[in-house]
Amino acid sequence: MARGKQTFNKSEREKKKRKERKDKEEKREDRKTNNNKGKSFEDMIAYVDEFGRLSSTPPDPTRKVATFNAEDIQISTSRQPDVELQDGERSGVVSFFNESKGYGFIKDLSTQESFFVHVTEVAQIPREGDKVTFRAEQRERGLTAVEVKAMA
Repeated sequence: MARGKQTFNKSEREKKKRKERKDKEEKREDRKTNNNKGKSFEDMIAYVDEFGRLSSTPPDPTRKVATFNAEDIQISTSRQPDVELQDGERSGVVSFFNESKGYGFIKDLSTQESFFVHVTEVAQIPREGDKVTFRAEQRERGLTAVEVKAMA
């Protein structure tokens, strides 16, 4: 009978499969030995000592440092105060304007706020660095510059 040829590629694939099986078995054994199931609730608790370090023993209540006011704790970033828009004209500098897409941004000279501007709101197409006057309007997507005119 003819004997099947064992090509190099076949033997390499078999070696790879054996290695993967061996690695998988080692991982399974490792999981079994380092199993955390069955620990009591007390073993899983971590405490914080008076210096803010984690500890496995509960802190001593007699060594309590100080009290604190709960209102002084800031959990998130501070909220920016709502800016009341002035009804009058503002002056600013065009920080970015893309003619092909038809939009840009104007930076207010007094408050340094950035306002979105659409090409439909400008009298003539501005360039970056041009000084302009405009009115600010709050729209659904944020602050928008309207009635934009180039300064003389």
